[in-house]
Amino acid sequence: MQKISTKNLVLMAMLTALEIVLSRFLSISAWNTKIGFAFVPVVLAALLLGPLYAGVVAALADLLGAILFPVGAYFPGFTLTAFLMGLTYGLFLYRKQDFLRIFSAVAVHQLLLSLLLNTLWISVLYGSSFVPLLVTRIAQCAILWAVQLAVIPLLVQLAPKLRRSLL
Repeated sequence: MQKISTKNLVLMAMLTALEIVLSRFLSISAWNTKIGFAFVPVVLAALLLGPLYAGVVAALADLLGAILFPVGAYFPGFTLTAFLMGLTYGLFLYRKQDFLRIFSAVAVHQLLLSLLLNTLWISVLYGSSFVPLLVTRIAQCAILWAVQLAVIPLLVQLAPKLRRSLL
């Protein structure tokens, strides 16, 4: 692992803060559903810094957001899922970006992490049945899948300009 520079540390802090604001204040939320653009800072971290840093940004944002602006009970499973989401985007998008890699990253995030793993965490946290929760969360994942497939290519185009000006 490379030594982290001050610029990268500041960028990670800014992206973490932005993710907290987008997730906690600018998302449509219900107890088992959340739709918003909180993925944008994590994807930018993945594009600019790589998988591990993107995972740290996502996990820190989840943990700090839960501490500073709690929505419900804190559950470490969501922090693990957040880290895995950042890691996934970084693994798929850090060095090379094309539609297949973007589609694959979104598929892993929405199907495995959001739909299955987060539904499991909600089920455990609230003592609800897994399958009915899964069914109610399919619409959220479908909406976010479409949103992410539209937004991430724009972020991919923006990343080189950001890299030149920030790093």
